[in-house]
Amino acid sequence: MPYDPPTHSVERSLRRAGARTVVGLDEVGRGAWAGPVTVGAAVTGLRRPPDGLTDSKLLTEKRRTALAPVLADWVLAYAIGQASPLECDELGMTAALRLAAVRALEALPVQPDAIILDGKHDYLGGPWQVRTVIKGDQSCVCVSAASVLAKVQRDGLMAELGADLPAYAFGDNAGYPSPVHRAALEEYGPTGHHRLSWAYLDALPRWRHLKRGRLGEPQDEQLSLGF
Repeated sequence: MPYDPPTHSVERSLRRAGARTVVGLDEVGRGAWAGPVTVGAAVTGLRRPPDGLTDSKLLTEKRRTALAPVLADWVLAYAIGQASPLECDELGMTAALRLAAVRALEALPVQPDAIILDGKHDYLGGPWQVRTVIKGDQSCVCVSAASVLAKVQRDGLMAELGADLPAYAFGDNAGYPSPVHRAALEEYGPTGHHRLSWAYLDALPRWRHLKRGRLGEPQDEQLSLGF
């Protein structure tokens, strides 16, 4: 199914309002059971983007992987920020997303006058000027670029983790639910890369005692697993 290519429409409106540097932000890993939540930040200016750029979820893995280094050379600047599984558990997802986004923004060589944030919820807030755009990862060039760069980086990280934990097939599922992932959890339980406040543990009676509360509630002292 063809999709309309992303444009600079929102960025142009922010520039008309006085913003000189506009950054696109997008996250990946929000709904995963394992691995960090990752936020990409990209500054693209108003140049024509590489052919085929769109929301990373609409691209095949092969196309994303090929496009990422092209984007890395094409963008004016980009950075990736992450919040660990433990930080997701301790802070809750909204605060973990903000932490990852702040880390990405602080890693940029330039600071934004305005930010285009994918979605309808502003998890970032002040002191930045934030414009939320539903499906911004599909419609806004800088957000699309951030989407692809963040997903390829996180997928690569999860594949590296999966090399040491083949039963969980992180290289295939990137820490998201899948039949293989579910079966490994039932058999071996969560690893140190899993989020322990997620509801998936409710369906694992053998490992349910490892579940922890969010927002700083006490954590079980250890995972007595062979990983």
